[in-house]
Amino acid sequence: MQIEHILPSDIEKRSFEIIRKELSESGVSIPEDIEQTVVRVIHTTADFEYTRTLMFSENVIEKARKAIREGACIVTDTNMALSGINKKSLAKFGGEVFCFMADEEVARQAKERQVTRAYVSMEKAAGLGKKLIFAIGNAPTALIKLRELMDEGYRPELIIGVPVGFVNVVEAKELIIDSDVPYIVNRGRKGGSNVAAAIVNSILYSIDSTRGM
Repeated sequence: MQIEHILPSDIEKRSFEIIRKELSESGVSIPEDIEQTVVRVIHTTADFEYTRTLMFSENVIEKARKAIREGACIVTDTNMALSGINKKSLAKFGGEVFCFMADEEVARQAKERQVTRAYVSMEKAAGLGKKLIFAIGNAPTALIKLRELMDEGYRPELIIGVPVGFVNVVEAKELIIDSDVPYIVNRGRKGGSNVAAAIVNSILYSIDSTRGM
């Protein structure tokens, strides 16, 4: 085993080279329009299973780019995802990132109604009156509430549904896949806030000419 001596600025680039090489050697071919997203998720997780479990609705990447160019904002269900999303890249297009999990009114309502903060957060977000992309990496109840809102006529620009866990996680993701809203969903139990942020960033970087990969 030999240690590679790589400049800090080149580590990410080298990581992507390794990922793409291993995919090629395994005979895995990823459609061009989703390739950057899949590779960035693998880079974040070191888990090649995402090549099989990440699900994309038709033309979702281009739809997401269009929404971002038109100033769409992003709503997350964790402060970890909020921290991980490249807000500077998003701001170039007039968007910002919201997370209402620490909101006092959200916490009060959640306690009174015996539901999760994520559930109430989705209601608050839907009431903003903005173009929204939802990046959900932790709470399946957020996806469940979004599906309820969509059944009532609400239409987000995109739902990134990648919560991780065991309770209602698989079922909540399927609710989004079975909807008519653009989605990127990871089937099964895997996911997380880091995956949600990676997916958002992959889209941002694909339209931000100052950032390559």
